[in-house]
Amino acid sequence: MVPTFTSIRATSLKTHWPPPRSSTTSAPGSPARRPPPGPNSKGVAQAEADLEAGRANAEQNRHALACFLAHESATKAVKGFLYRQGAEIVWGEHLSDLCEDAMAFDPSFDFVKSVAGLLDKHVLAARNPDSIGGAVPAEVYDSTDSQHALEIAGEVLDSVRQKLAAD
Repeated sequence: MVPTFTSIRATSLKTHWPPPRSSTTSAPGSPARRPPPGPNSKGVAQAEADLEAGRANAEQNRHALACFLAHESATKAVKGFLYRQGAEIVWGEHLSDLCEDAMAFDPSFDFVKSVAGLLDKHVLAARNPDSIGGAVPAEVYDSTDSQHALEIAGEVLDSVRQKLAAD
């Protein structure tokens, strides 16, 4: 039976599905191997690129796409943090859930979680034409939306960078 869950939970950190494929991943029941120390991980590096792309799209008045990329940036940053803490598989795209998972390692993620819902609303609404009645996201989102979303994502990314640097 395949486990179904949207993201890891503190109680399921040792769940391994799919099974490890290489000798570089930990065997079930053994301590997870951490990546080498340093402030960046692949997730954080991609989060930085997504945030920059979001800013560029906002400058070109593509505010719905900028909001979506802001959410992607924050999500990838938190996933990068979780992987750095030893998680082998992180499922889910909702920042609120990922922050709850991160709170198992660092309780200060409760602050990030408190603003995560402001970005979570962009997961579907900013990219799906059927998500907004009578309009498409490109017609509804404006500079206020993208500016706010990019600001939150930047703060999430900065917070994750600080936490990883302290590791």
